[in-house]
Amino acid sequence: MIAISQFAGRTVAVYGLARSGISAAQALLAGGARVVAWDDKEEARRAGAELGITIADLGSHDWSDIAALILSPGVPLTHPAPHLFVTKAKAAGAEVIGDMELFARALAENTAGAKVVAVTGTNGKSTTTALIGHILSRLGFNAQVGGNIGHPVLDLAPPAPGTVYVIELSSFQLDLAPSLKPDVAVLINITPDHLDRHGSMEHYAEVKGYIFRHQTRNDVAVIGVDDPYSAALCTQISSHSGPSVTPVSIGKVLGRGIFVLDGKLYDASGATTREVRDLHALINLPGAHNWQNIAAAYAATRPLVKDPRDIAGAIATFPGLAHRIEQVGSIGRVRFVNDSKATNADAAAKALACYDDVYWIAGGKPKEGGIESLAPFFPRIRKAYLIGAATNRFADTLTGHVDVDRAGTLEAAMRHALTDAAQVSDRDAVVLLSPACASFDQFRDFEHRGDEFKRLYAVLAEEARLQGAA
Repeated sequence: MIAISQFAGRTVAVYGLARSGISAAQALLAGGARVVAWDDKEEARRAGAELGITIADLGSHDWSDIAALILSPGVPLTHPAPHLFVTKAKAAGAEVIGDMELFARALAENTAGAKVVAVTGTNGKSTTTALIGHILSRLGFNAQVGGNIGHPVLDLAPPAPGTVYVIELSSFQLDLAPSLKPDVAVLINITPDHLDRHGSMEHYAEVKGYIFRHQTRNDVAVIGVDDPYSAALCTQISSHSGPSVTPVSIGKVLGRGIFVLDGKLYDASGATTREVRDLHALINLPGAHNWQNIAAAYAATRPLVKDPRDIAGAIATFPGLAHRIEQVGSIGRVRFVNDSKATNADAAAKALACYDDVYWIAGGKPKEGGIESLAPFFPRIRKAYLIGAATNRFADTLTGHVDVDRAGTLEAAMRHALTDAAQVSDRDAVVLLSPACASFDQFRDFEHRGDEFKRLYAVLAEEARLQGAA
């Protein structure tokens, strides 16, 4: 844990007792602050109280003695309207910040030489963050990975020599971290998202750009330049005497920066351009979207690593991230891939683009937009196995273009897909769970759905083994 001493002897309110809220409350208590906390869910309040956190209804609390409000990233700060507690805090002159800001202030007092690599973007944040952490760990650094992925940031180990904090940041967290100053800041991409919370695309892009606002010429900014909002930020930051900027592109040759062309990673950050490695063979990081993640991770670790050639070797050993085009295993020539994190059509498109012979498991709780946008990928799909509430809606879209099996359940879909795929003996096939839907009609969350996919794969693999031994 990173103890927070900046509020020692003062009262701090914490609203939201999920993982980051609990972590912030405990870090503040460890640093000598008085903490009063609230969550709208009784279960969360009870869990906080069991950990020794003082629970008080902030709606009726006297705010005059509160120095700061630590706000859960999921609570509206500005749009569509500030939450009641935000309004109360500002009226009382209390700061409204998040656990990332507490982390930033603790690191500002860091004398151990620890570094911070911060990663944001609309898509690919988690994979890029995990990959950076993996590279640095393989190359001997004490990489502490957390934030919007894995452990809350304040649950990470305190600063020490050789420590590099690799932090994933959402736009909500950036909005609540006004003094964050990463040594390396990474912006992968910006596409429309969370507009209900930011009011407009322009404000959303502005908030994403906050990751660079305190960087100086001793720092590095890694920026994807393949979308107009990120490209504009790259131009803006490059025009000032701020951080050293490394542009990243997929499919476009850069005179300076890191780029991928025809599946090969190139480094043009020095006097010459050199090929780093061919990315086609990285089965745990398939597809152009992962190539963008690889390029960003390479660019982010290059300033920290003496020999950049070592980075290429470390990338090759990355095992992938659970539920994101995760290679589960094979039964004969049929490969099973878990992409349960694909909860919308755009995410499913990235997985479908990776394979030619797909036995596609899709469905769940449908989202707006459906799967009409996936029409360019229909020729890759040998058959679709539909589950959950979206079954009829998806079947209507696919009928006439793709053979459809209204499987209903995940187990039935997997069994039917294996039977069909195994009959094709002249080529490898992929049973792909990439649902393009939320999971809540049949599962607790996308992790539960993906874990069930992996459990059922193990059952099918054992049945196949026993049949082969009979």
